[in-house]
Amino acid sequence: MMNSIRKPVSCVILDLDGTLVNTDGIVSEVLKVYLVKYEKKWDGREAQKIIGKTPIEAAAAIVEDYGLPLSKEDLLSEISPMFSDHYHPTWKESFAAIVAGDEVKAGKPSPEMFLEAAKRLSVDPSECLVIEDSLPGVAAAKAADMEVVAVPSLPKQSHLYTAVDEVINSLLDLRPEKWGLPPFDDWIDGTLPLEPWHIGGPVIKGYGRGSKLIYQWKGMHPSSQNILRACILVGPNYQRGVLYKMVMSIGWNPYFDNTEKTIEPWLLHKFDEDFYGEELHLVIVGYIRPEANFPSLESLIAKIHEDGKIAENALELPLYAKYKDETYFKSIHNSHL
Repeated sequence: MMNSIRKPVSCVILDLDGTLVNTDGIVSEVLKVYLVKYEKKWDGREAQKIIGKTPIEAAAAIVEDYGLPLSKEDLLSEISPMFSDHYHPTWKESFAAIVAGDEVKAGKPSPEMFLEAAKRLSVDPSECLVIEDSLPGVAAAKAADMEVVAVPSLPKQSHLYTAVDEVINSLLDLRPEKWGLPPFDDWIDGTLPLEPWHIGGPVIKGYGRGSKLIYQWKGMHPSSQNILRACILVGPNYQRGVLYKMVMSIGWNPYFDNTEKTIEPWLLHKFDEDFYGEELHLVIVGYIRPEANFPSLESLIAKIHEDGKIAENALELPLYAKYKDETYFKSIHNSHL
């Protein structure tokens, strides 16, 4: 059920680094390569120092902490071209205005960047909604008198975002209609279609949460609930290449307070026996809801079965049914012949 409208806004300002793009990983990859030149090893200790900073501020921190024999300006000049390959060349076309870190004097938590964005959009700051992942970014947006939705980039850190107006697990959970903006129009039958992505590996453990056939992997993917198709490549008791509908969760499962990120798929099919150790290959094609906590195991089980019904019905839609012929499945099947 949709919550009542919060304070209406007229525009949305999106942070790039860590929110729209996983720049933490990009920065690590670039600096790992670059620092070899000076016989240094990037260990990530500056990651928290440079969040929200202008490029020159971030460069200064790296030069100082690693004792590099060059100026911050020279460092910035040398590594900037290395980042260009990691960004899609047309991403800027999706935005009405862009404010780069080197276009302001002070980085976050200074509100300067957000105030400049509002100025370029010809909108009063109080009418802006900011989507941010970092605490310095949240502080900057609030200092600019803007509404803020946080998408924490670190797991299990939501309790630290006390200053924001809403915390969500993923950008997939953003509901613009809560802020008086037009809703997204691509939801269908309780699901949000996604560009397909693939994952596979051995089934390592069964939890028995709501069904005997909820299995686990260890994984590293955004916390969410997804609908998908699965190809099971199992042993002598199963036919290789058989497709089954599936619903699954990805994350830390708040009810059980998992310490590791896991993938827990539920095959929507009744099997006569377990298949631990067998390979399961998936194509994830849609989104249902964020992970959530529940007051009881019974309410968790009921929600899991509700997710299963949504997936069962939605996967019959032509939009999703076409993935039965996914090339990924055919390549997996052929490799095991």
